Amino acid sequence: MKKYRRIIIISLIAVLLLIFSIELYAYIRVKTAKIEVKLVSNLKIEFNEEVKISDLISSINGEILSNKAIDTTKLGKQTISFKFKNDDGITVPYSFDIEVVDTTEPLIWINNSYTVLKDSDVDLTKQILCGDNYDNKPKCVIEGDYDLNTAGDYSLVYKATDSSGNTETAPFTLHVIEPKPVESNEKPTEEVETPEENYTLFSDVVAKYKTKNTKIGIDVSSWQGKIDFKKLKQAGVEFVMIRVGGTRGLNKEYFVDENFKYNISEANKNNIDVGIYFYSYANTIELAKKDAKWVLKQIKDYDVNLPIAFDWENWKYYNEYNLSFFGLTSMAEAFLDEIEKDGYEGMLYSSKTYLENIWMNPKHDIWLAHYTDQTSYTGDYKMWQMCENGKIDGIDTLVDIDILYK
Repeated sequence: MKKYRRIIIISLIAVLLLIFSIELYAYIRVKTAKIEVKLVSNLKIEFNEEVKISDLISSINGEILSNKAIDTTKLGKQTISFKFKNDDGITVPYSFDIEVVDTTEPLIWINNSYTVLKDSDVDLTKQILCGDNYDNKPKCVIEGDYDLNTAGDYSLVYKATDSSGNTETAPFTLHVIEPKPVESNEKPTEEVETPEENYTLFSDVVAKYKTKNTKIGIDVSSWQGKIDFKKLKQAGVEFVMIRVGGTRGLNKEYFVDENFKYNISEANKNNIDVGIYFYSYANTIELAKKDAKWVLKQIKDYDVNLPIAFDWENWKYYNEYNLSFFGLTSMAEAFLDEIEKDGYEGMLYSSKTYLENIWMNPKHDIWLAHYTDQTSYTGDYKMWQMCENGKIDGIDTLVDIDILYK
């Protein structure tokens, strides 16, 4: 019995020695492995810039095993660690430091002039959009003297400074004007010619833009009144984006568009593809997720086979939201992620101007609003709202016309 115990102990010792030898060999092999990594000269990365590990390496004697994207959504220094297999087939670790910085100036949304009525009680720093890619509340001031109680032209400078010390200035002329006199209710003695209404025929859009890779549709809300969906189907409408509702302001109660149930039921009944849009006033990720859950609750009993769009257009009051452009984009993404968790597609609605200047690399599909015959927007988009003055049989009012790309 003792003999067997001795054999077992010796065998265990031998196994342990073998394991130790293998581990020691591997350790020595890694420690003596050839490592030739040359980094790029500038390791300061812009906030929210899309960068992978390989983008920061100019040369390496081997292959990176996991070329991960670097998190650039937090300012400051961070250590980047990764493993690569060198030319001798040895897997070795490597690390280096980077610094995420913000060198982007705030955005001041103003032309060369701004006009207000005399005796207006307005704060120009709130009326004129001032925002930043990173800072939720850049410091915005008006430099120069002006008097809102005295009509005249004032040469001023709008100055904005963010928390990273980046400054932007915008010279402009403030026009303080007298209010127009109230017009008389008396009817004119001569007939006034009514200007010809400008509109875009849905049939013309179909003729010009319909291909095997497009669908032509419209987007509707209670503004369109009672819609005859049978006539829409006959006119060639292939899809309809329907407003489900919204809130009555920031942190206000939800409301269902008064024609939503009728519109979606009739669209389903007439076999017209359906997408949804929601007008949001959210200013936090939590509120955006709450919005998404409310939308999902409203549409659960209907057939929705096209995307659900997040529509945020509170630009007039943007300064009061204390929201960076990154925060705004993250909020929209949170809404759309919540939508997609439930099996639907998500889409961000916005105009060309705001997509180019404010939204920061949204990851979801884009519903582009640009009223023109040929958009000059260079980014990717899934749907194009190409006019707001559409005319079609089945709707008494004008309507937006959209093109969906397959």
